[in-house]
Amino acid sequence: MKYDRPVQDIAIEKGMRVNNLVAAMLESGGFTAKKLAEAVDIIEKMIVKEDCLTFLSFPACIMATGTRGVIVEMVRRGMVDVIITTCGTLDHDLARVWRDYYHGDFNMDDAELRHEGVNRLGNILVPDESYGLILEDMLRPMFAEILYGRDSITTHELIDQVGARVDDERSLLHWCHRMGVKVFVPGITDGSFGSQLWMHYQEHRKLRIDLFGDEQELSDMTFDVPETGAIIIGGGISKHHTIWWNQFRGGLDHAVYLTTAVEYDGSLSGARVREAISWGKVKEDADQLTVDGDATITLPIIVAALVDRL
Repeated sequence: MKYDRPVQDIAIEKGMRVNNLVAAMLESGGFTAKKLAEAVDIIEKMIVKEDCLTFLSFPACIMATGTRGVIVEMVRRGMVDVIITTCGTLDHDLARVWRDYYHGDFNMDDAELRHEGVNRLGNILVPDESYGLILEDMLRPMFAEILYGRDSITTHELIDQVGARVDDERSLLHWCHRMGVKVFVPGITDGSFGSQLWMHYQEHRKLRIDLFGDEQELSDMTFDVPETGAIIIGGGISKHHTIWWNQFRGGLDHAVYLTTAVEYDGSLSGARVREAISWGKVKEDADQLTVDGDATITLPIIVAALVDRL
């Protein structure tokens, strides 16, 4: 084995651009720092290739934080083509259009918070009036308008129609509608958005959510492109749905996982990209990498470096 690439120290300079810092991290040999820099290179390949369909999947929790703005920027700048996520993403995006969430702490007294009508999401505080109550007030009239005369709708069609009615440039759904980015939520009933759909169903018993229509759209989109890539944050249904549909075309050509989970317990969140290769969900020769770390740290750095470059 040939050893000819020396480890370089990172030189921090005043006014240093993010992309220059990331480039220095690539040469530093610094564990996750180097992985982060390599992830930027892989994601750049996905973005610049016109014939590459780029997926973004993530869980709802980061939408309750300011990282929502990073995801919005990715959509606004055309960095992603398809989003697969969870119902809570819709909840947090929409709730924060109409109400604020607040700073909290991981060690707060949860029993006291419950008595005060405040929900804790990590170190984010979500008052009842900022979540379930406002979503019920705003979504049910919206659903009545969108679903009038309809007995069936897919999740991506419904989400697009909601996004068309949200006049707020902080909103992910607003930008997905404007940029034509389809949002799929396979677990649509697992959140307040889905609960309001269920409430609408109480008076409109013929209503059906066409999940097979979503699957058909994903199938058609995936098979019709020469290459696919995915930026996958965390795990759960959104991650699995992304890699699941890509297995039928021989696997993803490019894949970056961002996760804090470990792999020894067999969880999907902790599974490295190499495990997906064994299932045929990622190609053997794919550009692929798993970056360990909190996505509220890693994703903003990655996207800021990409904005610098592109």
